[in-house]
Amino acid sequence: MKLTLCAASLLLFFQVATVTDVRAQTASVYFGAGAATDSSSNQSIDTFGTGNPYTTPKMTGSFGTVGADAMFRSYLGFGGEATFRFRQGPYAGLNYRPTFYDFNLIFHPLPKVLRVVPEFQAGLGGAKLSFYYPQSFCNAFSGCQSSNSYLLSSSHFQVHASAGLRIYITSHTFIRPQADLHYVTNFFQFGSGRVPQYSVAIGYTFGR
Repeated sequence: MKLTLCAASLLLFFQVATVTDVRAQTASVYFGAGAATDSSSNQSIDTFGTGNPYTTPKMTGSFGTVGADAMFRSYLGFGGEATFRFRQGPYAGLNYRPTFYDFNLIFHPLPKVLRVVPEFQAGLGGAKLSFYYPQSFCNAFSGCQSSNSYLLSSSHFQVHASAGLRIYITSHTFIRPQADLHYVTNFFQFGSGRVPQYSVAIGYTFGR
């Protein structure tokens, strides 16, 4: 799966490079915060075999996003980004943290608008759910302590699309509100493979 994803990402890059000038006209980096949601699968899981099952939760919480891109034409480019939950959330007696990553073609339909630039992205990537086992224990000598041990992870293929608006507050610095949709295959841990995400990022464009 990882090899296939990397091959697909490289293919996208070379397709862009062959139809445009390989040298990027501009490049940007950005980071932001927002929320991503998914419904519960409504499964009952007896995680510890105690006869007391847990119901699987909804996906909620605050998410961070980091990314970078290069525009080979004023209207066409390529980029990659990663989105992750800031803190672990509860999942059937365990903790979990989701991460989404994707590689995208980027389209600016109105490249000559200097201060406000509409932006659309579409591409491929993956989603990873990491699970952790939280523990707490107390004794008369050391008091109370807690630990959080990594257990395992589950990886899935995803298709990504987004629409946003780059608002340049200086000639190089921009704010970008954006709506994303992650379509994750076989995302059985939650109720749907469709994961909407809403975020606001701040970024910097080089060479603009």
